[in-house]
Amino acid sequence: MSSPYTKTTKGIRVSVRSFYLDDQSQADEGRFVWAYRVTIENKSQQTVQLLARSWRITNGHGRVLQVHGEGVVGEQPVLEPGESFEYTSGTPLDTPTGFMAGEYHMTLPSSGETFDVTIPTFSLDSPHQNLQVH
Repeated sequence: MSSPYTKTTKGIRVSVRSFYLDDQSQADEGRFVWAYRVTIENKSQQTVQLLARSWRITNGHGRVLQVHGEGVVGEQPVLEPGESFEYTSGTPLDTPTGFMAGEYHMTLPSSGETFDVTIPTFSLDSPHQNLQVH
């Protein structure tokens, strides 16, 4: 498992760890699969709700896939101040390395105000990537 990538936006801290799933990957067929574990912590003084997500998934050739959807893992969690929400998801790539980044689209239920929270860019690394030392 990788070290955590962390970013705080408007008091909402997002931490991500990725890990390569060798048992679900088929390197000889160009299929590489990762899981990532996300922790969303409400360090603000207001209740927030995650409404939707937007991801940019970039493979090792620079090809970008945009993914948008409601909530995360079928939920739109409400986080009171001091609460956190954790989930695990995954993504396949056709290259042995890549990276992901994105935003969570949040709201303040008390006012209806919406805002975006940055998901830090994190790498997707497998043991099959070509490492060159210069």
